[in-house]
Parts: sequence; C-alpha cells; structure tokens
Amino acid sequence: MKISSISLLLLLFVAITTTSSAHNITLILAKHPEFSTFNRYLTLTHLASEINRRQTITVCAVNNAAMDDLLDKHLSIYTLKNVLSLHVFADYFGSKQLHRITKGTTLTATLFQATGEAPGTSGYVNITNMKGKKVGFATEDNDGHFSSNFVKSIQEIPYNISVIQLSNIIASPAAEAPVAAPADVDLIDLMSKKGCKEFAKLLQNTQISKQFIDLMENGLTVFCPIDKVVNNFLPKYKNLTKNGQISLLLYHGIPDYHSLGMLRAKNGFINTMATTKGKNNKYDFSIKNDGDNVKLETNVVTAKITGTLLDEEPLAVYKIDKVLQPSELFKSQSINSDDSAMGPSSGDDNDGDSDDYDTTNNNGGMIMNVNGGWFVTFVLSIYLVFG
Repeated sequence: MKISSISLLLLLFVAITTTSSAHNITLILAKHPEFSTFNRYLTLTHLASEINRRQTITVCAVNNAAMDDLLDKHLSIYTLKNVLSLHVFADYFGSKQLHRITKGTTLTATLFQATGEAPGTSGYVNITNMKGKKVGFATEDNDGHFSSNFVKSIQEIPYNISVIQLSNIIASPAAEAPVAAPADVDLIDLMSKKGCKEFAKLLQNTQISKQFIDLMENGLTVFCPIDKVVNNFLPKYKNLTKNGQISLLLYHGIPDYHSLGMLRAKNGFINTMATTKGKNNKYDFSIKNDGDNVKLETNVVTAKITGTLLDEEPLAVYKIDKVLQPSELFKSQSINSDDSAMGPSSGDDNDGDSDDYDTTNNNGGMIMNVNGGWFVTFVLSIYLVFG
C-alpha cells in the first residue's frame, strides 16, 4: 500500500509539473545581448506571443550583425514578420536531433507555412547534415545551396522549446516579398456601428481616442462595454474627476495585440493603457478562462467577453458585458459578486494597492500564475496520500 501511494504521489507530481511548464522566448534571449535585435523584432511582430503559447517549437535566432543585414533591406514590419516566422519551426530540434537526422536530411514546417502567408510549400525549411559535421538550413527549393548553418544551441527545454543560433538569415524570396498593410480601420466608427456607440462617445468627449488610434499600428486590444451597460454606469462615471474619467477609459485598452485564442491560452495579470510606470497605481486586471468564456477580473467587478468586433492583427476589439472598474478608482469587493462597485473612491490617482508583486514581463505584460499553483496541489497530494 505504501509503495502504491508513493507511486501515485510521483505520478501526480510529474503530471502537475509537466502541465505547469511554460517558456518565454523574450526572457530566454534577454540573457544574451548578441541577440537583442532579433529579440526586439520578435516582440514588434507579435511572434513572441505566438512562440510562447506553443508547446513544441524551435526558434532559430541570428545575432545582431545578421539582423542588421536584414534590416538594411528596409522591409516593412509585415514582411519582416514573414521572414522571422520562417525561422520558427513547429517541431523540436535540439543540437543532438540536428546532428542525427534520419537519412541526413528533412523538411520541417515553419510558422510562415502555418499562417497561410507562404505560397505553396515555401514555408518549409530543409535541414541537412553536411560535411564536417555542419548542419545547413535553406528553403525547400534551394538548388543545393544552403544560406545558413547551425552555430550553437542557446537553450533547450527537451521537447518543449529549443533555441538555436544560425549563422545567417535563411534566404527566401517568398518570405521577403512585399506584404500589403492591413486596411485602415476607423476605430470610433467600428465601435459606433457594432453596439459600442456610447463608449466611443466617451473616448471622443475626453479627446483620448487619439491615444488608442496611435497604438493601432504596433498592436492594440480594446474591450468596449455595450451601450446599455455604459448608459447604466454614467452616473458613477460623471462623479469621477476628469483625470479619473481618462484613467477609466484607458483601463479598457491593452497596448498590445491579443487574439481571442491568445487570451484563452493565458491566465494572469495584464497591464493596461492606464498603467503608469514608476508609480504604485497598477491599473491592471486579471484574465481568467472558464471553458470557452474569457473573463476580465478587477478587484471590483468581473466582466465577460461577449463578442468580437474585429480580430485582425495588429488590432483586436471585443465587446464586454460590464464596465471595467479599477480598484484605484472604486471600492474593492468580492470579484464573485454580480453587483457593481459601491461607488467611486476617488477621481484622482492614489497609491493603489500595496501588494508587492510585478505584473509585467518582457512580452506584452502577461504573467502565467502557475508555480505557486502546482506547489499547493503537490502539498495537498501529500496530505491526501499520507494523511
């Protein structure tokens, strides 16, 4: 009985720690300054978020000199995304795997292929073992010429993520082909025509709509409460000072693009447009997933995403069923309550919460709240088995 109990405990531990594992490509590369430019453009093209949400992946980084050669071509940010996505494989290739390829050569799919942007099979990369223990990388149709070679392994988490260095950018006319920018979107008009007219009016009346529009090109996510909800909330809104009103509206925007799939894949705190660096006013909220539902939890109220107005990178706009109320402006209460806050606590910035925790990371401000979770579960497992 004791042996079986110990076995059960070990199985629980392995299962919990396995499902809790997560990687962050931004933090991995941040330890290596020679890849800072590559790291920066993974963030600017939003590829970092895509890499972080995948469980099995290989990232082929190049150093700053190789990135300078790429940037000298003056490609648009949308074309750069295609080029860099060709360097992210949807499979795991550690150093050992690269030198032990069956029959010495293989084709692997990349994120460039997965996005549907690659014409034909141009999003596949040929990996070949060459003389002198070299490993070459090229597109599928390469005429025997390999434009890039394996240099070294940067970090490997077996069968989860492998980050390796290549000597040069993999040459690909298809990936470097010009890409048209997304059609211009009138954010105010979009919200006005799709059930968020009252929220759009508030953005215009406070003259902060420009702050939202200025972020659209590089990445923006907006949560707009539906008209009925805004109308019911107006008495409380009018009791806030002008600064409080502006902070409340900015609280409904995230200065980064988050597709619905990305929101469903992550749980944790996220910063908003109202977050001020260097101050105690966090103006953050927590994203929680309940099946297919995505909930936004402040310390005051819990809102739910009820629809999508637009989800086309770099802009995502979602309908929500409540006005998001930050604890910096409203009295905190149980987040399980369906009631709204008792009323404004202040219209001006205050000291906010005194909790000493960091709600940001180097990629979009999201934290995965897993480490403490599996530890508590593991302790409870010990009690259940031996208690």
